[in-house]
Amino acid sequence: MSTEKKIPQRQCIGCGEMKNKRDLIRVLKDTEGTISIDVTGRKNGRGAYICPSMDCFKKAVKGKGLERSFKMAIPKEVYESLEKEMEQIG
Repeated sequence: MSTEKKIPQRQCIGCGEMKNKRDLIRVLKDTEGTISIDVTGRKNGRGAYICPSMDCFKKAVKGKGLERSFKMAIPKEVYESLEKEMEQIG
């Protein structure tokens, strides 16, 4: 029996590609409805994953990937704050 550890795969909400979970950034909607970037990847709440590139972020905004994932309308200010956080990471 092989004891290879499975690497979890997640789909990017921007480009739609399946990638390793560790290669993606987790966007989190917590119980209060606040949307932020979860750097640890372990906070409680609903998560959506995105590649660490601005191209994928722009595709996710244009294609309403976050709105589909979180099943809610997302205000423009939230996208602006997420964009600033993405720039700091990338």
